[in-house]
Amino acid sequence: MKRVFGAKKNKEPPPTIQEATDRINKRGETVDEKIKKLDAELARYKEQIKKTRPGPAQEAVKARAMRVLKQKRMYEGQRDMMYNQTFNLDQVAFATEGLKDAQQTMSALKSANKELKGMMKTVNISDIDSMQDEMLDMMDISTEIQESLGRSYNVPDDIDEDELLGELDALEADMGAEIESDAVPSYLQPDRESDLDSELNLPAAPTGNAAAVLNRVNPQDELGLPAVPQASLRN
Repeated sequence: MKRVFGAKKNKEPPPTIQEATDRINKRGETVDEKIKKLDAELARYKEQIKKTRPGPAQEAVKARAMRVLKQKRMYEGQRDMMYNQTFNLDQVAFATEGLKDAQQTMSALKSANKELKGMMKTVNISDIDSMQDEMLDMMDISTEIQESLGRSYNVPDDIDEDELLGELDALEADMGAEIESDAVPSYLQPDRESDLDSELNLPAAPTGNAAAVLNRVNPQDELGLPAVPQASLRN
């Protein structure tokens, strides 16, 4: 049967977008190299036209330059076309990657949704409300227990609040007096220059006639000591 109908040929897988893009880019690089060579040749013909006098020789150079210029325009058209193809392939690649990301996102969301539903089955909102109510009741009971344990014993019920306020004011007054009495005593304060004359309250030294009379009654020598009587010195 294979001899009659022939064997079925295995088809090659189509190229990927990246492979097609790489191939077109290589072709574009080849065309760019050709355009660069044509630009160099055109520059050379331009210099020859400047140096050649008008006439048949200059016209021949111009004809060759026109031929090179036509080739350059053709290659530029091909390059632009390949650039457009590359741009289209890039757009398709971006769209494909975006769809792949969307598929992964959807898969992740589905998995999370399934897991969330399974967790919600184990949680009952009524059980949570009941637990909250029980917690509030226990907190109230705990508060009552603490208040009951914190009660004071043997406290008379007929205490006058005005009388208590009066005692409190008296305590504050006593505390103020104690604070004033705790001031630094005089013997611990820094020394100050004292006026001995004012402390001893001594009279002023006599001057003038009063000093002379006092010197006759109680004679003194130059050192301020009592003078020796003259009669004693003669004897």
